[in-house]
Amino acid sequence: MNVIAINGSARKDGNTSLLIEKVFEPLRQEGITCRQIQLAGNTIHGCRACYACFNKKNGRCAFDEDPVNECLSAMNAADAIILGSPVYVADISSEMKALIDRACLVSRANGNFLRRKVGAGVLAVRRGGAIHAFDSLNHFFTISEMVVVGSSYWNFAFGREIGEVLKDEEGLQTMKVLGENMAWLLKKIHQK
Repeated sequence: MNVIAINGSARKDGNTSLLIEKVFEPLRQEGITCRQIQLAGNTIHGCRACYACFNKKNGRCAFDEDPVNECLSAMNAADAIILGSPVYVADISSEMKALIDRACLVSRANGNFLRRKVGAGVLAVRRGGAIHAFDSLNHFFTISEMVVVGSSYWNFAFGREIGEVLKDEEGLQTMKVLGENMAWLLKKIHQK
């Protein structure tokens, strides 16, 4: 079993990355392979509605100048997908929004390859707007027919400067429980 996390933060190895790694800890303890792709430093454009993905049906977006196709390939191969983002103006980052718009269409064009995969969103938030951003990620999971994993609270932690999220004890506990619940669900799904 494997989990791919895509980090939509503009800061490489920042708070969003730290939270994703906290979710990975219980998953790795259960022998589940985990990998994080960080979008920092990349410019990702939104879907151009060209519908080439419906014509080609190769699991890829027709535009290849950014890491979206790498992400699509990893999402297609994964058993579970974690999407992480900082909260910007009460929503996810523009890079994450562009990724999920394109991923949704490419998946649909290619047999709904996201259907029934396990999904969870993770957010780093300075102060407010996390619930709206959390909803944005969950809307992607549900329209993609994915199974959303919950935790002991909504999946975010507070912090602005890099490392501050590690001081949010409740946020860290939420990430731990999220990883435990994802591991449990993946094991149930893959029981023989």
